Amino acid sequence: MNKNEKQPESSPLSGTASAKLPETLSILPVLDMTLFPRMVLPLLVWQEDSKRLVDDAMGKDRIVGLVVSKKKETAGAHEAGDLYSVGTAAMILRMAQSDEKGIQILVQGLSRFKIMEYIEKKPYLRAKIEPLTDTVVKNLEVDALMNNLVGLFKNVLELSPYLPKELGALVKSIEEPGILADLIASSLNLSKEEKQSILETIDVKKRLQKVNNLINRELQILKLGQKIQSQVKQDIDKSQREYYLRQQLKTIKEELGEKDERSVEAEEYRTKIEEKGLPEEAKKEADRELNRLARMHPSSSEYTVAATYLDWLTALPWNESTKDNLDIKKAQKVLDDDHYGLEKVKKRILEYLAVRKLKSDTKGPILCFVGPPGTGKTSLGRSIARALGRNFHRISLGGVRDEAEIRGHRRTYVGALPGRIIQGIRRAGSNNPLFMLDEIDKVGADFRGDPSSALLEVLAPEQNFSFSDHYLDVAFDLSKVMFITTANILDTIPPALRDRMEVLDLPGYTDEEKVKIAKRFLIPRQIEAHGLTKAYIKFSTPAIKALISGYTREAGLRNLEREIASICRGVARQVAEGKKELTHIKANDPQKFLGPVRFYSETGMRTSTPGVVTGLAWTPAGGELLYIEATKMNGKQGLTLTGQLGDVMKESATAALSYIRSNAKTLGVPEGFFAKHDIHIHVPAGAIPKDGPSAGVAMLTALVSMLKQKPVIKDLAMTGEITLRGQVLPVGGVKEKVLAAHRRGIKTLIIPKWNKKDLEDIPKKVLKSLHFHFVDKMDEVVKTSFGE
Repeated sequence: MNKNEKQPESSPLSGTASAKLPETLSILPVLDMTLFPRMVLPLLVWQEDSKRLVDDAMGKDRIVGLVVSKKKETAGAHEAGDLYSVGTAAMILRMAQSDEKGIQILVQGLSRFKIMEYIEKKPYLRAKIEPLTDTVVKNLEVDALMNNLVGLFKNVLELSPYLPKELGALVKSIEEPGILADLIASSLNLSKEEKQSILETIDVKKRLQKVNNLINRELQILKLGQKIQSQVKQDIDKSQREYYLRQQLKTIKEELGEKDERSVEAEEYRTKIEEKGLPEEAKKEADRELNRLARMHPSSSEYTVAATYLDWLTALPWNESTKDNLDIKKAQKVLDDDHYGLEKVKKRILEYLAVRKLKSDTKGPILCFVGPPGTGKTSLGRSIARALGRNFHRISLGGVRDEAEIRGHRRTYVGALPGRIIQGIRRAGSNNPLFMLDEIDKVGADFRGDPSSALLEVLAPEQNFSFSDHYLDVAFDLSKVMFITTANILDTIPPALRDRMEVLDLPGYTDEEKVKIAKRFLIPRQIEAHGLTKAYIKFSTPAIKALISGYTREAGLRNLEREIASICRGVARQVAEGKKELTHIKANDPQKFLGPVRFYSETGMRTSTPGVVTGLAWTPAGGELLYIEATKMNGKQGLTLTGQLGDVMKESATAALSYIRSNAKTLGVPEGFFAKHDIHIHVPAGAIPKDGPSAGVAMLTALVSMLKQKPVIKDLAMTGEITLRGQVLPVGGVKEKVLAAHRRGIKTLIIPKWNKKDLEDIPKKVLKSLHFHFVDKMDEVVKTSFGE
């Protein structure tokens, strides 16, 4: 590629300009400078093909064809399509070797030519040409154009610091209109395309007109620059420099009819507001804020606040919705593919879909999944979103204590933002996503407000159609959002909030369900997560059952997955060390990876002793067995209770003893027994606090067993509250307790008759494996416990 060193030297009086051109010329591409006939131009030639072209030309007639390249960069060789079709034949006047590994040449333009066709491409371009001769008719109009050009060029010289003043005298001496136009065009600060247009204009009159237009524009620019200098010229120090530049820019834009950045940004916001189709209230607020923004200076702090507010208003999906998947069978397949069991929850979702299909404007349900950790509450929400075809957004409420987390901060605060609800709507990108409010039972409250009170409006279908965030201060419709909340317990949720939600229990999984889930989901996921394949590891069903019974005690699946992951890590290490064979995990193999079995079945061993009874307890992690031990000793201290029992549980023990003492004769207790003996009731796992009335039945049965010195029947567990009159009252957490009894191998259960209705949601397979005794009086409990 060839580059110019400076502005072309003007020497139109050289005789070489009239030299006759050959029929073919070697084509020398130039990148950023146009050579006109009679003008002199220095060039630096550094590409190998161009240097060879110059060497060949110097050995012959020294005539080459200079053609401007359309390319903006010098990378690569030029093709025929890269060049304009009109160029200038030039004579090489001088050639010298450059220090930059190139050749410096001085060329003078001879005549315009047009490329007819390229005849050679290697080693450099050669083409057949047709010389172009100026067509000129001397008349008054041409004379006027020439005089006007000379006058305008004189003005340009006076205002241009980069043009030598001698050019004025030279221009006045030129009588040929074509040469005058070429000389002035080559002297002006024009673009490559503009100069090429002048070069291609053969009609001299048209050429003069074009140059007149261009020199007029150049003169206007120069005058404008002088005007700007005069407007802002003054003594300024370093701190005023930025102001000076801004004033220059402002004046330039005003003269060009352009708007400043502030006006452009305001127009962009106005366009967004119109395109978004905001509700009337939101549009009114947006217009008001936009008018404030237009009056502010961009450097103002309030400008940023207003711009951020408008960004939020225009980014929210006021009218954007996703289309629900109303294919019930397809939705059921998605739910079944992602989760095993949980039929009640799936049934509720499919019922909602059915109603949505029949009535398109139905409001989204507000569901609350309650259950122990690890039962799939959160992942179920994601699966429901996939089944419905909705966007999913999860908000963790655990530990949230500030009401502003829900409703946002007012804009008067520095760094104010909308609350998590509005932020989630923006991230979801639609006004009907599925929102999962995780751990709603762990929301706190302090001096900053009560977030659960703020959630009352969010989770009320009658109110959330006009949810007002403190930051937005305009209503946003949340009625299309489907809210799903999760909790481990309901007790800590305020009653008003709990009343707004439809509670669905996820009581936990049976051992059979855990085996199937492990095979279908957990094991494949962990095998993939540890870089293994089925060719390296395989779990047998007895091994999975051994993991469930010997290494985990949970209603959910998290610990089971951790143990599976531990085994996978062990196998992964073996594979990394070079083992290629399949590792088949059998019933006894978990001990090799996980150590000794952690949990044993204690029921049979403990309850074979008189005075020991198995009770059932409820915990946030699911159901659990509770062993009640009673013993007697000589003394007169009365009743002793140990095991870190709460007040309610202590009162249950006292009520049980009072019932036995009042019915001592019926129960076969010797007269005067309580005057000579002390009674001690202990509940093992003394480090764990225990409370609640449901152990009353088990305590009374343990006392009777101790007094009779007769153990209860094998594999028996019981739950229920007692009264002094011997009645058995209903208790809570029956589903979790029954599932815990099933997991621990219990075969017979005694539960209050009033709790029979709570067994409906328990899997039929579990119910068939257990023998239930529904009681409402303690006499029945005693008879059943001892097989009488």
